[in-house]
Amino acid sequence: MFDIKENLKNLPDCPGVYMHKDKLGKIIYVGKAVSLKNRVRQYFQSSRNMAPKVRSMVSQIAEFEYITAGSEMEALILECNLIKKYRPKYNILLRDDKTYPYIKITNEEFPRVIKTRRMKKDGGKYYGPYSDVGAVNMIVDLLNDSFSLKRCSAQSFPKRFRPCLNYHINQCRGICSGSVDREKYAESVQGAREFLAGKNGKILAELKRKMAEASEELKFEEAARYRDYIEAAKSLSATQRVVMHQDTDIDIVIPAKGSEEVHIVVFFVREGKLTGRETYEMETSLGEEKKELVSAFINQHYSQMTSFPKEILLTHLPDDREVLEKYISSIAGHHVKIGRPQKGEKKALVDMAAKDVVEMVKTIDERAEAAKERKFSLGKEIFDILNEMGYERGEYSGREYRSEAYDISNTNGVDTVGAMVVFDGLKADKKGYRKFRIRTVEGQDDYASMKEMLTRRFARVFKGDEAFEVLPDIIFMDGGKGHVSAAIEVLCASGFDIPVVGMVKDDKHRTKGLVYRAVDSENGEFCEIPLEGKTLLFKYIGRLQEEVHRFAIEYHRNVRNRNVSGSVLDEIEGIGPVRRKNLLEHFKSVESIKSASEEQLENAPGMNSKAAKSVWEYFHSGAGQPSRE
Repeated sequence: MFDIKENLKNLPDCPGVYMHKDKLGKIIYVGKAVSLKNRVRQYFQSSRNMAPKVRSMVSQIAEFEYITAGSEMEALILECNLIKKYRPKYNILLRDDKTYPYIKITNEEFPRVIKTRRMKKDGGKYYGPYSDVGAVNMIVDLLNDSFSLKRCSAQSFPKRFRPCLNYHINQCRGICSGSVDREKYAESVQGAREFLAGKNGKILAELKRKMAEASEELKFEEAARYRDYIEAAKSLSATQRVVMHQDTDIDIVIPAKGSEEVHIVVFFVREGKLTGRETYEMETSLGEEKKELVSAFINQHYSQMTSFPKEILLTHLPDDREVLEKYISSIAGHHVKIGRPQKGEKKALVDMAAKDVVEMVKTIDERAEAAKERKFSLGKEIFDILNEMGYERGEYSGREYRSEAYDISNTNGVDTVGAMVVFDGLKADKKGYRKFRIRTVEGQDDYASMKEMLTRRFARVFKGDEAFEVLPDIIFMDGGKGHVSAAIEVLCASGFDIPVVGMVKDDKHRTKGLVYRAVDSENGEFCEIPLEGKTLLFKYIGRLQEEVHRFAIEYHRNVRNRNVSGSVLDEIEGIGPVRRKNLLEHFKSVESIKSASEEQLENAPGMNSKAAKSVWEYFHSGAGQPSRE
C-alpha cells in the first residue's frame, strides 16, 4: 500500500513533474514544479486556504509519482506532453482542436492560390485565419479565375503532357504547355497577393461592371456569381482592419468566463491588420484564476502550432511567463515575446479586444440560456409523451432524453439496408449512428427488414459491444402501426422495455402525429398523439425523420452504386446496364445469378437465349471472378 507521508519525505528538491493518482491508479492531475519537494507537500498540508477544486482533488489522491527534470522549461515541456497523453480530470484542458482556414500562396516555381487549414514552414505565404469558410472558397475561386493561375499540384510535365480542361476553357494559362511567360505569371501572382493584402479596389470595380453587364443581358446566374464574389471579398476585407502602423504579426490572448463556459479568445493581427478572431473552450472549473487559464492555453495551444507570431499580448500575465516565452520561442525557431502592454498602440489594441470579448461572452451566454430553455421545453414534451404511454410519472426533472430513430431503404427490394440515428436531447450524436446491410430478407419486406435490424442492434448489447451498449430512452420508427409492432416484438424477445412510437404522416406526407400501442390494452390497441400545438416537438421529430431518411438513402445509394458499377456482370458479353439491372433485381445478388440455370436466366426480364447462354458460360467456364457483393 502506498504510504503518502513516507513518500513525501523522499521527494527531491529539484524541478520536475508530479502526477496525482486516484485509488484506481488513474492520473487525475499533472503539474510542474521548480521544487518537487515543496510543491507536492503543499497539497497535503492544511486545506483551510485551498480552493474547492483543489480540496476535491486532494480528497481523491491515493498515490503520486514524479519525474525529475533538468530545468523548469524541461518540466514545462514534460507537463505539456503528459497532459496531452492522459487528459487528467483536474487539469485545465483545451477542448477545441478546431482549425480555421487560411488562404495560401504556395512557394513553387509557378505559385498556386489554395485553401488550407494547416500552416507549415514551407515558404508559402499565408493569409488569415478566416472564420467564414464559404467566403474563403469564393475568394480562392475568384483569384484563380481573375488571374488564370495554375490549379493543379503537378510540378513537372513530360514533353507529351496533355493540358487539362481548365486550359481549354481559358481558366488556366497552361503551365504544362511550356509556353507561359514567367514574368507575366509572376505579375498575376503579385496581383493576388495585393488583393489578399486589402488592395482589392480594381478587382471589385471590374466585378461590379461585369455584374451590371450580365444583369442587363438577363444572365442572372452569371450576375449572381459576380455578386457572391463581391460579398465574399467584402466579408474577408471587413475583418482586415488596419489597427497598427507597425507591419507585424501579433496574437492577443484573452480569457473570458461566461455563465457556464470558460473561453479563451485569440485575436490575430497580421501585417498590422486584424484578420480574425477565434474562440476556444477550456475544460476547467469556473474558479480558476485567469492567469492560470492563460498559462494552460499557451502551453497546450502553441505547442502544436507550426507558425508563430512575433508577439503574444495578454491581459493577464501568468506566473510562469518567462519559462513559457523560452519554451514557445524554442519551438518557433525565433524569439516570441509574451507580455502585457502598459501604454501606447499595443495597449489600445488589447483594450479594444478585451471590450469586444465582453460583448461576445454576453452574446454566448444569451444563446446558451436560450438553448437551455429549448432543451427543457423539448424534454418536457417528450416527458409528456412518455407519461401518456405510462413510462414516466410525477414531475419533469429537466433531464435530456436519448432517442434512436430507424429507417429502411431499398430499390424494389434490392440492396436493402437499415439506418439508425441517435439524438441526445436536441443534438445529433453522429458517433452513435449505425448502418445495417439486411442479410436474411428477400424482396421488399420493410417489417421483416426492420426486425432483422433491431434484432442485430440489441443482440450486440448482450455481446458486450461498447458501440451499442447505451440504450435509448425512446425509439422513433419511421412508419406506422406495423413498424411499431415489429419493434415491440423484437424488444420483448430481447427482454428490453423501451417505449416505441411511430411517426405517421398525413396525405401530404407531413408528420401529423405519433402512434403507440397501449400497454394496458388487452387487444393491443393503438393510440395516437397529435403534434398540433407541440411546436418544438414537431420540429424535433421532423429533424429525426429527415436525418434517418438521409442516412438510410445515402448508405443505400453507396451500396447500390458499389454493386452496380463494380459488378462482375460488366465483364460478360451481351450484358449492358439495362440487363445488368434487371438481373440484379430479379435474382437479388450475383451469387444467385451464378447458381441459376440457363433456363432460369433466359426467363429473367429482358433476357434471351443468347444472353442467358453468355452469362451461364461465363460463370461455369472458369472465367467468372468472385463477386464483390
